[in-house]
Amino acid sequence: MTTRALVWLLFFAGAVNLLASADGVDYSRAQSLARRTEGKVFRDVVAPHWLPDNQHFWYRVTTGPDTHEYVLVDASTGEIKRASSAEKLGVTEGERLSTSAQKSLTQKRTTHNGNETTVRFHNSTAAPVELFWVDESGERKPYGRVRSGQTVEQHTYAGHVWLVTDSPGNPLGFFEATPEVLEIEIDGKPLKTETPRRRPGQRRSAQSPDKNGSLEFTNQNVLFVSAAGEKTFLTTNGTAANPYRGPVVWSPDSQSCIVQTVTEVPRHIVTIVESSPRDQLQPKLQTYDYFKPGDALPQVQPVLINVASKMARIISSELFTNNFTPGGELNFRWSPRGDEFYFDYNQRGHQLYRILAVNATNGVVRTVVEERSQTFVDYETKTWREWLDDSGELIWMSERDGWAHLWLYDVAPGKLKNQITRGDWVVREVLKVDAAKRQISFLASGLRAGEDPYQHQLCRVNFDGSGFVQLTQGDGDNTVEFSPDGNYFIAKFSRADLPTVTELRRSDDGKLICELERADASPLLKSGWTLPERFVSKGRDGTTDIYGVLIKPSNFDPKKKYPVVEEVYAGPQDSFAPKKFGRLLRQHTLAELGFIVVQADGMGTDNRGKAFHDVCWKNLADAGFPDRIAWIKAAAKTRPWMDLARVGIYGGSAGGQNAMRALLDYHDFYKAAVADCGCHDNRMDKIWWNEQWLGWPVDDSYARSSNVDDAHKLQGKLLLMVGELDHNVDPASTMQVVNALEKAGKDFEFIVITGSDHGSAETPYGSKRRMDFLVRNLLSDEAKKK
Repeated sequence: MTTRALVWLLFFAGAVNLLASADGVDYSRAQSLARRTEGKVFRDVVAPHWLPDNQHFWYRVTTGPDTHEYVLVDASTGEIKRASSAEKLGVTEGERLSTSAQKSLTQKRTTHNGNETTVRFHNSTAAPVELFWVDESGERKPYGRVRSGQTVEQHTYAGHVWLVTDSPGNPLGFFEATPEVLEIEIDGKPLKTETPRRRPGQRRSAQSPDKNGSLEFTNQNVLFVSAAGEKTFLTTNGTAANPYRGPVVWSPDSQSCIVQTVTEVPRHIVTIVESSPRDQLQPKLQTYDYFKPGDALPQVQPVLINVASKMARIISSELFTNNFTPGGELNFRWSPRGDEFYFDYNQRGHQLYRILAVNATNGVVRTVVEERSQTFVDYETKTWREWLDDSGELIWMSERDGWAHLWLYDVAPGKLKNQITRGDWVVREVLKVDAAKRQISFLASGLRAGEDPYQHQLCRVNFDGSGFVQLTQGDGDNTVEFSPDGNYFIAKFSRADLPTVTELRRSDDGKLICELERADASPLLKSGWTLPERFVSKGRDGTTDIYGVLIKPSNFDPKKKYPVVEEVYAGPQDSFAPKKFGRLLRQHTLAELGFIVVQADGMGTDNRGKAFHDVCWKNLADAGFPDRIAWIKAAAKTRPWMDLARVGIYGGSAGGQNAMRALLDYHDFYKAAVADCGCHDNRMDKIWWNEQWLGWPVDDSYARSSNVDDAHKLQGKLLLMVGELDHNVDPASTMQVVNALEKAGKDFEFIVITGSDHGSAETPYGSKRRMDFLVRNLLSDEAKKK
């Protein structure tokens, strides 16, 4: 029998025997969990509306399934008044963006990832509505329901687009998250929508600040157009292979501007087939640009234009010879005086990063800041900076001492003045820079012994490194929101096992003024939802603590034995075990089937310092497995109901790569794996993510992390899944690992989810098949015998 035939035979056998291998009640309980637990947490969302005096604010809080109250707070004294209506408190509800006022329902999608932020949705209609995140490809990712009268606070990132629909799926509005908290009133369908009109053939142009001229790009060259309409070509050597193009960045005095010239390279095109388009019978071919590791990249050079002389100077220097510019663009910034401009040089391979300055008179290039690493400079998250134009200084984030900290530079000489923060902890996010007071407010983690080192705490420090103070004190993951004048802040902290506590504190010293709300999750617990259990134990080195959670089924019986299923995502760009309170529906749904679901962060993931993070360098196959396996074994030592003879694992994207790797290198521990949309060979995946951790040029570290190259090592039960329209990870990555498994004669299961983009296991059908596979291979009578 061929491998493919065996795969299909296993599929049909599993479908037929499903009810025999799992308790039908477990399936019913699991599939009803989202509905049973929806809207069961109250007093958890506080959306402050500050009054003009900046001393008082009010908010509306949900107190029950169909009840709420209005709260007025005197921030100076902590006095709290509660009433059944805003009118009884003498306040009026302010304006919010509303669905009824939307001018267009044209499809929008996420275009960028900014800083963390919040969108609050208030449903004032008589019916429930649905929330969706619209990803970069335009695909809608469901995020649950907002009941009539309910307020939902959604964590997100600036630039992410959210869609509200009614229950049948009709759009009510698209909303892009902003750096500030965004309030959305869901009050019905748009009253009037407009279709934006675009003029065909518009050319890119940029007018100078003094309005005496502008630049245009015509036939790959730069054209200057005076205010009187006189046109002068500033370049004539631009070609299709080496065009001049924007953006145009003018100096403050309008005397100079910057454009760029680009050495183009062939684009790497990925081709996929949409087998079942909604609008026609025949399949559709789709293509998209997708640079992969090792591809030639466009090289960009700044072009300095002097307006008076109408001269264009191409800037070149040994200080930037191999920039990592897959987007074919540099970021430019002028000094306040217009005497020089700045841009970033991220050397390919990510072991050298510079901020460079270019003299606007002679084009000489110098270094302002330089970062070097023997492994990698984490340029995506740890090259934050704040330009202090009035003092000629720059605040810069660096891991040069082994931890993400802040440093102060003198821009003109490019010299370090002092380190601002220091210690065996990490700066996670800068919230405010007060140049007048020379103070920085930021979120940090790992500050206090005995607490989870991933928990955010608000801190403040002076530019010279003095006056450090931790302003939040709650033992949980904190988010903060400042009053308009900055004198107060509202802190919300929670843990996976602690519902949200909301406090009002003073900004100067962090003193607690009053506790505003303590979320009531008792209805959630009564619905059959179980509180996650936090657990910490030592990792592979016997010294480093590893943190994670365990989730039990609602009908848990400590006298029984339960198979263990691990959710894995070991991508080095962040940490992933839950730190905030939430329903964790994916994990809890699987637990309801009769599993102990676990999730932890091993070495190689982020937010624990450089040494912890560096484990991933040229070593993505490691994925923290030695740490997480040690963590699971330690948990089982005091929890006899964890059956380590039946351990499964599942994950998507990088987690899909990790899940399959479990059965290649750690099949003595893991017996079954579901790998969805995995980047199974990093040479097939997107360039920016993979060269960040594996480096450039492409070397044997890529092969060592390849599930394709190691497919012959497979032992255990494997389900591969992929969406046929994946635009995040080339679906051919999964097809190539399927090919390698077939050639190696391995038994496995494989499902293509038609019409699905990235994350096919999170579709209703994919989620059901994941459940079926884990039940069949870990809960069935046959699995128990093994």
